[in-house]
Amino acid sequence: MSQRINYATGASWEKIVGYSRAVRTAHLIEVSGTVALKDGELVGEGDPYLQTRRILEIIQDSIEALGGKIENVVRTRIYVRDISQWESIGRAHGEVFADIQPATSMVEVSRLIDDKFLVEIEATAVIP
Repeated sequence: MSQRINYATGASWEKIVGYSRAVRTAHLIEVSGTVALKDGELVGEGDPYLQTRRILEIIQDSIEALGGKIENVVRTRIYVRDISQWESIGRAHGEVFADIQPATSMVEVSRLIDDKFLVEIEATAVIP
């Protein structure tokens, strides 16, 4: 595969900002920063665990739409509003990635695009 394939979820921000949820080139899939939305509505308001679970579902769906599997994830980047909530965020991440164990970072940031978002995650997958 030498072409580039963009994957969009139809979120309003994709057109406004000019980005794709995920992009595949050859054996690499990059998933954009993802927050916990379903049908345009926040999932898990005030709950970083539930937000993380929803985010990871979106990431998995995006990777699968481009021909990969969650097992192909080699890197995640987790941006959190409150690092003291790392255990619940980490638990949700671990439920998905315990056997895969990608490289990861968890970084506290001062703000995300909406104050109700507690977590945002990016992912990189390499398809064998």
